[in-house]
Amino acid sequence: MMCRSALYIGAVTHRRLRPRVHQFRYRAFWLLIDLDELPALTARLRLFSHNRFNLFALHETDLGDGSATPLRIQTERLLSESGIDIAGGAIRLLCMPRTLGYSFNPISIYYCHRPQGELAAIIYEVHNTFGERHSYVAAIETEPDEIRQNCRKAFYVSPFMDMDLVYDFRLTEPTGRVTLGIRASRAGEPVLHASLAGHRRELSDRELLLIFLKIPLITAKVTLAIHWEALRLWLKGIRLRTRPAAPVHHTTPVINTSNRIDPHVI
Repeated sequence: MMCRSALYIGAVTHRRLRPRVHQFRYRAFWLLIDLDELPALTARLRLFSHNRFNLFALHETDLGDGSATPLRIQTERLLSESGIDIAGGAIRLLCMPRTLGYSFNPISIYYCHRPQGELAAIIYEVHNTFGERHSYVAAIETEPDEIRQNCRKAFYVSPFMDMDLVYDFRLTEPTGRVTLGIRASRAGEPVLHASLAGHRRELSDRELLLIFLKIPLITAKVTLAIHWEALRLWLKGIRLRTRPAAPVHHTTPVINTSNRIDPHVI
């Protein structure tokens, strides 16, 4: 049986437009984990574990509601709260793995499928550096090749970004390539463009070792990069925003706005 889990290698890009231009690009990689394949992956791979220490690992407590409840159960519960039933279909999670015991994921994406394989919902799980997390949930009525969705910002992420923003999400399902573009705007004027893109590789011990040698300690690198870029923004004179209380609701609905997008904008 073909393994649907995979490794994606690529880069993250941010470009802030207001009040000062600021941009950066970092190499990165992600694992796409079919949650039903976790037992087989941990049996086959020496460098990846589930809920155990390893070079790379996936721990339930790093994601979802932070509990030890299996992620599949957590995700189905979250979908149910939003009126979405995938009837046991596949759930595939795109995230950075815990690396040598350290985990941080600015954004993780859950691709939730119906039993016949078509995409039923997307969950964008966002983490900030204050230990908080929030999920944006979108049902998908028809399965487009490329997806465009939007919602109002509900969760504090960066101390240099206001809360009165609208997010536009643009993404494709992970196949040979994975893409996600996010535009943050205020009153129709773009403030920030962020994107990730990666090419698929086999999820094997050889590929995991090679990517560790090329991009070591990826999750620690992400955390350090966030603080380094924050310092650069502060030196550019961008003021800090007060952190509001976490949202009362742990999910925000996302609206599908079109079935097609221009792939060149991602």
